[in-house]
Amino acid sequence: MDFLSAMQIGASGLTAQRKRMDTIASNLANIETTRTPEGGPYKRKDVLFTALPLNEFATTLENALAEHVRQVKVSDVVEDQSPPTMVFNPNHPDANEEGYVAMPNINLMEEMVNLINATRSFEANIQSVNAAKSMALRAIDLGR
Repeated sequence: MDFLSAMQIGASGLTAQRKRMDTIASNLANIETTRTPEGGPYKRKDVLFTALPLNEFATTLENALAEHVRQVKVSDVVEDQSPPTMVFNPNHPDANEEGYVAMPNINLMEEMVNLINATRSFEANIQSVNAAKSMALRAIDLGR
């Protein structure tokens, strides 16, 4: 794998994890949102990733390494279709006739674990980009 392929793979991982962190931040910011423009409570969103081959000359050679080298791409952001959590709060302006409020289907602990996971993945991609850069600089130094 060449320097640019390693950088491209790392950059695609950084982009994907950034989108994932943005989506998680949106979920956390709307954990108490009971009314949206679409109607009803906010629905939790999740990011779907797809592994794509690199679009370079090396992948067309179909050697053993090129078959397994992939970059990541955000294929979609989907809404969780699970029902909202019903909380008894008759004083809330969005309460129904029985006094229950439909709250978003967001679990704070799950979102925080996902955020930590996304942050660690982002950091790992930064390390891979830095390692590729370091190897390229050492190769240049060897050539001198």
